[in-house]
Amino acid sequence: MTDPPVNQDTSDNAADGSLQVVVLSGPSGSGKSTIVNRLVAESRVKLIKMISATTRPIRVNETHGEDYYFLSDQDFRQKRDAAEFAECEEVHSSGFWYGTLHSELHRAANEGGWAFLEIDVKGALSVMEQYPNAITIFLKTPSEEVFENRLRARGTESEEVIQRRLRTAREELKSADRYRYQICNDDLDRAVNEIIEVLVSREAESNA
Repeated sequence: MTDPPVNQDTSDNAADGSLQVVVLSGPSGSGKSTIVNRLVAESRVKLIKMISATTRPIRVNETHGEDYYFLSDQDFRQKRDAAEFAECEEVHSSGFWYGTLHSELHRAANEGGWAFLEIDVKGALSVMEQYPNAITIFLKTPSEEVFENRLRARGTESEEVIQRRLRTAREELKSADRYRYQICNDDLDRAVNEIIEVLVSREAESNA
């Protein structure tokens, strides 16, 4: 069983440039998961996908320290009160909390890679405040119609859930301009390559 890394002072890594943070957000159905997997496998910059902490119960076939860090309510609350999270929130009023620990970001730096977060807009805005040099990318579909068609094509969600996701997507799009880059996922290969070029360009700037 793997526990979360021990928390460290975030200022040192940020100041010396050893901690590089990449944030990817986008509405459900925008293709985030597929693009994340492609980027981790194909990027010329070493990306290390961050493992979130959560208070929800572990599910069958999930592994602590690989899928999530499964924390008790008390442990999560203590870490939240101690400002050990880069971002955290209760999701969908479920009573379960999710978040990304600062120590998890440092794990990426210690492993010689860039911390790669796939998080929602609220979490991303929190990360932006604490890591202002983060590479932030908002992934969107060509239109709301395309987005809705993708949701319906899944065939896994009720009409109520689809409508809720559409409302959430409209709200998230209002914050798209807060991100450094907006990528339209109208062609998967092009979107992946465009993001890789962004990362390579930032790496070149960092090494200059």
